Amino acid sequence: MNLFGRRQQPTEKILSGGESAIANKETEGLSQGQIVRKRFFRHRAAVLALVMVSSIVVFVFTALDTKIGPIRIPGWWRWTVEDIPDLRYEDCVGGTVGCPTLSIRPGASFGMGTHPFGQDDIGRDYFALVMNGARRSLMIMFVIGAVAGFIGVVVGSISGFYGKTVDAVLMRLVDFLQTVPTIIIAAVIGKAAGRVGPIFLALFLGLLGWTGLARLVRAQFLSLREMEFVDAARVAGASNLRITFKHILPNAVGQIIVVITLIMAGAILTETALSYLGFGVVAPDVSLGLLISQYESAFTTRPWLFWWPGFFIISIALCVNFIGDGLRDAFDPRQRRRITKKDRLQAKVASKAGA
Repeated sequence: MNLFGRRQQPTEKILSGGESAIANKETEGLSQGQIVRKRFFRHRAAVLALVMVSSIVVFVFTALDTKIGPIRIPGWWRWTVEDIPDLRYEDCVGGTVGCPTLSIRPGASFGMGTHPFGQDDIGRDYFALVMNGARRSLMIMFVIGAVAGFIGVVVGSISGFYGKTVDAVLMRLVDFLQTVPTIIIAAVIGKAAGRVGPIFLALFLGLLGWTGLARLVRAQFLSLREMEFVDAARVAGASNLRITFKHILPNAVGQIIVVITLIMAGAILTETALSYLGFGVVAPDVSLGLLISQYESAFTTRPWLFWWPGFFIISIALCVNFIGDGLRDAFDPRQRRRITKKDRLQAKVASKAGA
């Protein structure tokens, strides 16, 4: 009998046992890392998003010249943000200047042209500006994810492992930070940090974005510290530091990685909002949000100045979110592979052969 009072047919028993055998067979002999990797690469949307965001990062960071200390790595794009070419008038509708030369029509007209994203008010190549702005936004996103992830993991693990007074003090600090409007603090701090540089802005924003991760890590540690393997480690004489980072933290790393990816996706949107409002990155530095803010008045006459930064913002945020979904499914042991008709047929044949 099943849960609904209906008698289970023999075929259903065969398929149920076969599905269980398939699920066990696909992970048999694999380490935890191999299982996670196999589940992640089965998530098509996450894999496609990983390829897209990797391509965007490579495309953006190789387009323009890059300075690493005294070393200068040349980019493949001809213009820089300092170059001011003559404004283009040809092939522009309604007398609008600086229109894009990008063409996707097949034939002789296919290609990027001189200024594929157009030109700004004074003639600067907008492709170079967007690439430079995407660099800044990506760096801010990664720095915020690293800072918020580090602080959140440290605070959450200490709070969850030690509990009692330590837990009460740290969680009251988290409660206080969560009650204060984040956008107001970010605007006040961002206006001062943005003048210093985008990296300092990212550091200050990272100091505000760790509270949710700290609560998650704390909950994981409160659950895992009562497990038998932790008691066995204590009996074996392991120190609290070793138990924390060698035994408990690896078992919670799945949820931590997922939350960090979501923090990174929200970070690029936060930076965009602050820069758009004038509280983030300021000139002469460039970010995607600052470009949208500077050319919002040109939306009706030269919409390409608004479209391209928005395209990169949406693409990066969506890709990071999809990667987070794929990682969540890969690390969750309750996720099962979808059984196809071919798998069902193989299970049925194998069951009949065994009988």
